[in-house]
Amino acid sequence: MNAATPPARHTPFGSRLLGPRGQDPRRLRIRIQALITVLLLGTNSIGGLVTVAINLWAVPLAPLTPSSRVALWIGMPTVIGVSAIVGSVLGTTHAVRTLRWAIRSEEPTDEQRMRSLRVPLDLTLIFFALWMLSVASAVVTLLVVQPERAMVAALTGLVGAMVTSGAGYLFCEFALRPVSARALAGMTVTRRVRYVGVGPRMVLFWVVGTGAPVVGLLLVTITTLRSDRATVDQLSIVTITVCFVVLATGLLLTDLNARSVRAPIESLRIALREVGEGNYDAEVPVYDGTELGALQSGFNEMLRGLRDREKIRDLFSRHVGHEVAAAATASDTGEISLGGDTRVASVLFVDLVGSTSYASNRPADEVVSVLNRFFGVVVDEVGRHHGLVNKFIGDEVLAVWGVPAEMPDHAAAALSAARAIAVRLQEELPEIGAGIGVATGTVVAGNVGHEQRFEYTVIGDAVNSASRLTDLAKELPGGVVAAWDSVVAAREAGASEAGLWLDAGATTLRGRTTPTHLALPNPATLTPAGGIRPLPSDA
Repeated sequence: MNAATPPARHTPFGSRLLGPRGQDPRRLRIRIQALITVLLLGTNSIGGLVTVAINLWAVPLAPLTPSSRVALWIGMPTVIGVSAIVGSVLGTTHAVRTLRWAIRSEEPTDEQRMRSLRVPLDLTLIFFALWMLSVASAVVTLLVVQPERAMVAALTGLVGAMVTSGAGYLFCEFALRPVSARALAGMTVTRRVRYVGVGPRMVLFWVVGTGAPVVGLLLVTITTLRSDRATVDQLSIVTITVCFVVLATGLLLTDLNARSVRAPIESLRIALREVGEGNYDAEVPVYDGTELGALQSGFNEMLRGLRDREKIRDLFSRHVGHEVAAAATASDTGEISLGGDTRVASVLFVDLVGSTSYASNRPADEVVSVLNRFFGVVVDEVGRHHGLVNKFIGDEVLAVWGVPAEMPDHAAAALSAARAIAVRLQEELPEIGAGIGVATGTVVAGNVGHEQRFEYTVIGDAVNSASRLTDLAKELPGGVVAAWDSVVAAREAGASEAGLWLDAGATTLRGRTTPTHLALPNPATLTPAGGIRPLPSDA
């Protein structure tokens, strides 16, 4: 692919924090431990501080007693902080233990794959349980020292646990994308493999990010209204707090959820652009266990099918020629019919001299090597002159111009290719000899054979003439001869190539009853000049 690789390909998991694909196992372990610890510890700490702040300043209940102040100012933050630290340690340890196969670059079992995909849910449950223990301890303390505040603490603590757990789940999924990609690499994801799909996850995080805060703070507000000490200013503070908490938590979880959906889609968009530019190796890492992962996996399956199709197309083109392959695949129905079209075309035959005796006296690998070098020269020059190598027949090559694609100067191109092949064979393969014949005339070109097995071929008098001319060319200086009709056709097309050929009279070719008018290339255009030497028949 000629286009520069887009920068996003360096962030296959949607963020530079997650590193590249195939990263070192030691770096992967450090990256996972650091991300999980920092993200979860930070999320839970902030959630704990917000919960404590709401209980201290946003709830207009009875003034705090000294014992309540100690419970809310010191006890509750301490318990939540300790829980966050313990949860981070337990969560990181559990994650590293479960993902040991990825850190060691081992091939996982199906059970290890599924357990690895469950890690974000496991960590979320661990933190939610620790949060609830922290809230329960605070509520029990308040029931002893100031009971009227216990219900509010329970409600705000539950909301805080739900919001921070939801954010923690998304953060864990984010941090573990490289491992999820390795776990899903050996699986064909045709459906979601995580416990929560895209649709339910959207609803779940709306409930956690918006519904729960609204309901929780609504209950707090109702509790406040029932208090005899509630004033307009205090109700205003509660209202402002409700709005702020709902907006903040809703925005946080919605953004995290949107990023978790956008990243897989963005990787597909980038890969689609690369495929459009001709890069069929642009597979995307499958790191999402929901329906989005099935979409990523399906894209990769489609891409593998495209690569296989491209290989078949390439092999097909090598066998029959790019022009024939293009004509065969141009049909809208995909059907290829037998039969042919009548065209005026130019035909070139090349045949080795003494190849039978050479093959019988030389090792097989040496014979194949010489043949491949010979065919390489012919194929290269025919292609350079926009012709089609139609078939290899033993040590012969048949090439055509003017079919299947029309070509106004087909005769000039065939004549020029014949001279170029003769020069290169003498310079690059002096140990072999060849005869080259060119003829122009009406041919029938098309698919012959059976519907289950056919080939593209060219039939007609021009083909027979070119084949007969190779026998004559082997005895002539330069090893090249053409039917005069080819020179006439080149001249009629206005090609300067016609001026490089000389009238060589007429002769009757083998198997013919009428003479054929011949043309030879100007000797000055063939270097080195001289006769064609036959292949040596002995070592």
